[in-house]
Amino acid sequence: MPLLTRITGPRDLDRLSLEELDQLAEEIRGFLVQEVSKTGGHLGPNLGVVELTIALHRVFDSPKDKVLWDTGHQSYVHKLLTGRQDFSRLKMKGGLSGYPSQAESEHDVIENSHASTVLGWADGIAKANQLKKRDSHVVAVIGDGALTGGMAWEALNNIADAKDRPLVIVVNDNERSYAPTIGGLANHLATLRTTDGYERFLARTKELLERTPVVGRPLYETLHGAKKGFKDFIAPQGMFEDLGLKYVGPIDGHDIEALESALARAKRFGGPVIVHCLTEKGRGYQPALQDEADRFHAVGKIHPDTGLPIASSGADWTSVFGDEMVRLGEEREDVVAITAAMLQPVGLDRFAKRFPERVYDVGIAEQHGAVSAAGLAYAGLHPVFAVYATFLNRAFDQVLMDVALHKCGVTFVLDRAGVTGTDGASHNGMWDMSILQVVPGLRLAAPRDAEQVRAQLREAVAVDDAPTVVRFSKGAVGPAVPAVGRIGGMDVLREPGTDRPDVLLVSVGALAPMCLEIAGLLDKQGISTTVVDPRWVKPVDEAMAPLAERHRVVVTVEDNSRVGGVGSAVAQALRDAGVDVPLRDFGIPPRFLDHASRAEVLAEIGLTAPDIARQVTGLVARLDGRFDRTADEVDSVEPARD
Repeated sequence: MPLLTRITGPRDLDRLSLEELDQLAEEIRGFLVQEVSKTGGHLGPNLGVVELTIALHRVFDSPKDKVLWDTGHQSYVHKLLTGRQDFSRLKMKGGLSGYPSQAESEHDVIENSHASTVLGWADGIAKANQLKKRDSHVVAVIGDGALTGGMAWEALNNIADAKDRPLVIVVNDNERSYAPTIGGLANHLATLRTTDGYERFLARTKELLERTPVVGRPLYETLHGAKKGFKDFIAPQGMFEDLGLKYVGPIDGHDIEALESALARAKRFGGPVIVHCLTEKGRGYQPALQDEADRFHAVGKIHPDTGLPIASSGADWTSVFGDEMVRLGEEREDVVAITAAMLQPVGLDRFAKRFPERVYDVGIAEQHGAVSAAGLAYAGLHPVFAVYATFLNRAFDQVLMDVALHKCGVTFVLDRAGVTGTDGASHNGMWDMSILQVVPGLRLAAPRDAEQVRAQLREAVAVDDAPTVVRFSKGAVGPAVPAVGRIGGMDVLREPGTDRPDVLLVSVGALAPMCLEIAGLLDKQGISTTVVDPRWVKPVDEAMAPLAERHRVVVTVEDNSRVGGVGSAVAQALRDAGVDVPLRDFGIPPRFLDHASRAEVLAEIGLTAPDIARQVTGLVARLDGRFDRTADEVDSVEPARD
């Protein structure tokens, strides 16, 4: 009987011997490879934390003791050890989340999976424990990549202020976030990895001096009292101790016995302690270890034996952007690229290979990336900062006050915009078109296909006196959606065939095929429809108001929150122009969306062609004063086929 099947909770680990724990670690690695290869998910990070997670749950008593993960993509082993061993629907609707989830287990705390936040959470929980006189512990597991984020250091500054407040910080140091970790902190940790270490030096010195008559013991005490100087000389971990934090390590992150010993010492200390663990991302799985790009950080469905993808989905939005960036770089020497520790995921790896001196990886520090971009623009370059849409939220103040206020020509490229689905609530890029609406001077493009990604990226980098944004979806880019005309700066995707059409349908970005399908459904109900793609959704095109005035109803469809989004901006533009036409906006409701496929999420929130066509049909019927077109009739209409 496999050991893993006998683990229903952390305390089941207490009964296992060291040999059995090593066997369990191997079983977990085999389980992860077999199961994650079927569903896709974060494989490499979890292969690297198997022994560390076992040791954590042996030393600490979850859920009484809180074990917090930053980022949550390294929590699969934690799930297995806390009774969640059905990975058959990982990241799918009704299955396990790819991150910790309070709805799944009392052992989970932080769900947001945005890096560098765990130390702030841990600081708050530790303060509450102290105030409420609880005897429980707080353990924060943070990757070395997440320590490149400024929030982590703000938290460390506060944590170190209370010498008697128990808090254990485990630095999972695998030299990587997605790709190899960069920056001064990474260099510091590398130095700690490659030195023999003060503690071992001191132990050997003590053994030698205690055998020396008369002067041995006093001399050892003198050396121990001067440990700060020796630590800086032997292993420069003084950066942590200067903050007032006890440092333990480096520890072999795959030696369960050594890990348990270090964690137990940290637990007994009674104040803030850093335990520095060296782990290997992708450990035990040769295809991951051979992947120098990111050690199988995140994979789709793969063959477990080879690590090769089962199927290719064709060209995706990210690769289209990446290829066009290389062409732009060849044409313009002033174009430079910025990434926040995600060179490959955002498609800048090809640009980096072609122009290595023109790429800046700022680490997991979106705020710094935006401010640095302002400086680059001021100094005569045009930076392109490529980042996931959901992560730009973290740099809003810098976009507003450093880039826009100073009229800096910076282009932000937002990958994974709109509903992304399987990564859950914190990864849906559903806020960017709302929060950026309030930024004066900012211009925002939402390309509908690959051709428009290329064209609008070029239009964006041509702007040198204001921030520009280009946002696109996750996954396959789909076929081209040709325009049949142009009104102002807007592309006409479908003409109504009548002088007084019923509906002006404003299609935003990747939803263009859906909007054409909606128009086909409406046409079968006798409702004439014009479909336009604004291309640049901020500011609203000046031609929008007079065009809307020639229609009976305006409908906007966007892959963004309805609150403050493109629909709201169009409605305001019509009011300002004195155009009194009914407007109905369709988008994402203001709530956090559970993980599921993109199609399942869109269906759940009613952002599908039949759902929208049904509601628009009802709206037009009410304007006509008749209600003979029922919802059932619209349901029965087949989607338009070209």
